[in-house]
Amino acid sequence: TMPSLFEYAVVGRKRPTDADPTPKVYRMRIFAPDHIRAKSRFFYFLRKVVKTKKTTCDILSVNQIFEKRPNLVQNYGIVLRYDSRSGTHNIYKEFRDTTRCGAVSQLYMDMAGRHRARFRNIQIIDVKSVAASDCKRKG
Repeated sequence: TMPSLFEYAVVGRKRPTDADPTPKVYRMRIFAPDHIRAKSRFFYFLRKVVKTKKTTCDILSVNQIFEKRPNLVQNYGIVLRYDSRSGTHNIYKEFRDTTRCGAVSQLYMDMAGRHRARFRNIQIIDVKSVAASDCKRKG
């Protein structure tokens, strides 16, 4: 089956001004259904880092990231924060999948089922491949 989410590398910065002719460039790996929503998520996260908005930013590039070996099953450790009804929580979860996008799709389904957390309430901080010996929960 085709994954519902894809991974994009979005690179952008604040638009150069007289006060700041060479602004800092930011690169983020974003999981989204398409490149348009990846740009939207990029602006959302950039607002949390720098005082900026969509009209004062430039997107330099949006590239889809593909898996090197999409037929190899791996363990993925995902660090995320999410807003529940009572507050914001940091979580580490592990999933077994053939791709990072597949693992993240599993994460969103799991968070919706266990915690009633929606896509908009979840912020993925890090996705790492984890060796079987380093997994927190041996299954």
